[in-house]
This record gives sequence, C-alpha cells and structure tokens, in this order.
Amino acid sequence: MHLLLSSQIARTLLSLSSRAMSLSSYKSLLREKAFVNGQWVNAANGESFPVYNPANGELVCKVPDMGAADATAAIAHAQVAFEAWRGKTPSQRAALLHSWERLIQDRCEDLAALMTLENGKPLAESRGEVAYGASFIRWFAEEGIRVTGQTLQGPTPDKRIFTLKQPQGVCGMITPWNFPAAMITRKAGAALAAGCTVVIKPAEDTPLTALALCQLAADALLPPGALNVVTCSRSRAAEVGRVLTTDPAVKHVSFTGSTDTGKLLLAQASSTVKRVTMELGGNAPFIVFDSADVDKAVAGLIQAKFRNTGQTCVCPNRIFLQRRVSQKFLAKLCERVAEMKVGDGFEAGTQLGPLINAAAESKLERLLADAKQRGGRVLAGGQSVKVGSGAGHFFQPTVVSGLGRDSACFREEIFGPLVAAFEFDSEADVVELANDCRVGLAGYFYSADVGQCWRVAEQLNVGMVGVNESMVSSCIAPFGGWNESGLGSESGVGYGIEEYLNLKTVVLNLA
Repeated sequence: MHLLLSSQIARTLLSLSSRAMSLSSYKSLLREKAFVNGQWVNAANGESFPVYNPANGELVCKVPDMGAADATAAIAHAQVAFEAWRGKTPSQRAALLHSWERLIQDRCEDLAALMTLENGKPLAESRGEVAYGASFIRWFAEEGIRVTGQTLQGPTPDKRIFTLKQPQGVCGMITPWNFPAAMITRKAGAALAAGCTVVIKPAEDTPLTALALCQLAADALLPPGALNVVTCSRSRAAEVGRVLTTDPAVKHVSFTGSTDTGKLLLAQASSTVKRVTMELGGNAPFIVFDSADVDKAVAGLIQAKFRNTGQTCVCPNRIFLQRRVSQKFLAKLCERVAEMKVGDGFEAGTQLGPLINAAAESKLERLLADAKQRGGRVLAGGQSVKVGSGAGHFFQPTVVSGLGRDSACFREEIFGPLVAAFEFDSEADVVELANDCRVGLAGYFYSADVGQCWRVAEQLNVGMVGVNESMVSSCIAPFGGWNESGLGSESGVGYGIEEYLNLKTVVLNLA
C-alpha cells in the first residue's frame, strides 16, 4: 500500500515538475509585440488585445491590435525587402531557411509549451506539430533549389523558346488557430523559398506561436522585411484582411479557414486579380466496409478524429459503417473512447484538450441536440466536462449512431470530438452518400478488397484520400481540396512552391 502511494506521489510530482518546466520554458520565446521589417513594434493606434489560455481562461499576455494602416506599412516594407530577397540565389535562400528550421527543432520544447498555452492541445501533440511544421521549411528549402524552366525548339529553325519561373512578390497570408505553427510554415516556407516575401495575419486566438517563429527567423538571419506578422483582434480581422486582399502590392493571398470567409476573401482579391491559395472547410467521410480490419479502422478513426480535440479541417466528420460490421465497430470504438483522458494539455496523459472557445462548445451542444431530436442514440460521452477551475471549454469524446442525412451532423463541419455514425448497405450507396456534399477536402475508407480500394479512391470527390490510412498530410504530398474546399495545393513535389511562382515565356530570335 505504501509503495503504491509512493508511486502515485512520484508520478504526481513528476507531472507537476514537467508542467512547471513547460510553463516556464515558453517565456524565452514569448513576444508581446508584432514583427514588421525585422523590428518588434506596437500598433499605430497604441491598442492591444488579450490572449487567453483556453484550458483555464487565464490571461497569458496582450499583443498589438493592429489595423489597416499597420498592414499597409508591413506590405510596404515587404515590397522593399522583396527586391533583395528575390536577388538571392535559391541556394542562398535555402541556407537561411535551413538555419530557421534547425532553430525551430532546437527550440521544440519552448515552442510546444507556448502552443499548448494559447491553443490548449496536449503537449505531445504540440511537439508533433513543431516537428511537422519544421518539415515544411526543410522541404521547401530544397524545392526552391529544384525550380527549373524549359528550353524548346521554336516553330522555325531560327527561334528558341524558353520558360522562366520567377517569384510573384509580396504574399499575404491569413492563418488559423488550430495549427498555429504548421499552417504558417507550410505557406511561408514555400513563398520564401520561391523568392517571395510575406505578411502574415495569424488567428487572434493564437498569435504567440507566430511571433515566436519570427524571433527564430530573426535569429536565423532572415533579412528584415522578408517575414512579417501583423496581429489583430477579431474586431479588426476584416479590416486587416481587406488590406491584404486589395493592396496592389500584394500579388498572392493564401488563406486557411472556413469556406464562407474564403469566399469573401476571394471576392476581395478579385479586385486586383491576385493569385490565391484557399484551403477551406471540410466534411470528410470515413467509410468502413465489411471486409475491413475493424481494429485498424477504429485505431485510424481515433487518431484522425480526436487529434486536436477534433478541431482539424481534415477530421473525419461523417462515419459510414457497412451494416454487417457496424455494431462491432461501434462497440470497439466506445471502449476506446471511454479510456480517453480529457484535461489540460500540460497534464500527463491528456489526450483531449479544451475546445478553443465557448462558441465551439455551444456548436457541439447544438449538433448533439439536433442528433437526439432526429433519433440519434448517444453511445458514449455527450456532455461538457469541468476541468480545474471550470473556466475552460472541455467536451467528452462522444459517439452518436442511428443518424440520417437530414441531421446537422451530416451537413455541417463538426469541428469537435463528436463521432456521427451512419449505416449503409452497398458500395454504390456509400459513395453517393459521401459525395452528397458541397465541399471535398479529405476522405478515408478501410477495406481489404483491392479492387474496391481502387474504385472508391477514384470515385470520392475529395482532394485527398486515405485508404486504410488516417493521416494524409505531409510535406511530400500535395494538400488541397475540391469544390468548395478550396483552390490550389500546398506542399508536395513541385505543387506547393509553384503556387508562388509566375511563369514567363521568352522567345529568342537567333537570326
């Protein structure tokens, strides 16, 4: 008994010690000013806005609440910096990007702690995101060196045609709160490697990770003006976004976020015919056929659905189970869900952190109420959870079955730890159900039938498909959606960097 108590006390002390170390380590990268032209600056209006820890509602710090004038100034500095940055060779730019990537890897613990503090995701997930984010910088540093054109014989013997790929210019980037490091590095890494300069507006909930990345970029000796971050509150987001999408000096806008906001930004960007990359909302199907390895499918769903507490754009949203395997799958899933720990991201063993804010919690409650009203059965979870002071917004991992396509869970992106299960009879039926959607970012299915794997992968109207696999994103693979899930591709061999390059044709007369 005494040994058991001693062991429990030791684990508790270790957990508290790890938490204290994590919470203190982030301070070395905490910045309370925006980063423009290599300088830490306040807003021109002198105002600031608060950043809170979503796990407990505590104030972390305040950062500048910038407006249109600040965004315009940042763009002007980026335009000046562009002329020198584009003049560097791809190898020179790559060397600086590699230095930035190494510093990010070296400061992984500090960055992860800062991310968990402002985003809430478990510390282990934050560490994973730091490594994932760094991989994009490393990848694009090498991609920049491999950018090439073509030389062609002209239509007559005295002509030669060749193509050049040249950087577009200043790129405006609007990034989300759910992956505050990786969504910046995936965009900025590509643009910088191509020879562009960038102005980033990070999400108001998570600006601190963006600013920490700027500090490491400065330490890596990226030149002033190449990387700029303009911070602003939710009330000024539209104002700053409008500048990034309409200023003629900005040649490209990259956005990750909701489809509705993406449509608005697209309309604004059309005023100056900017190039755009849009990674918008998803409503991913996750299909389990009766030939599937059920244990593998359950593990895959757990990994993809509950990462970042279900707050990801490629998160499985509509879970389609072939009738013969449905009960077995749900029973195993509920066993796993019952074991999951909800809590503060700094606490050892936490698998689900808080939702980002009260609106996210209210949305889950509304979706769950709608599901019950339409005959859905709650098999696991189903309610909010009080953790610590009770100021955070935590929700149990929840499983609901017996739903139809009339439910809100079928039509809306859930963005939380709620599994909405639907049954189907045939391959043709489930493909039709999966494609009954205006968006098409990712899709997943599990099957042991090789022919079925080929057929369904080809028939799903999405940009990315996981076949017996639940993780579809990496620096190697193109990332992008179909239909109202966006435009363009991020990452991948050639694709991601091409977004930031202009193609020029040169015809040379030899006569």
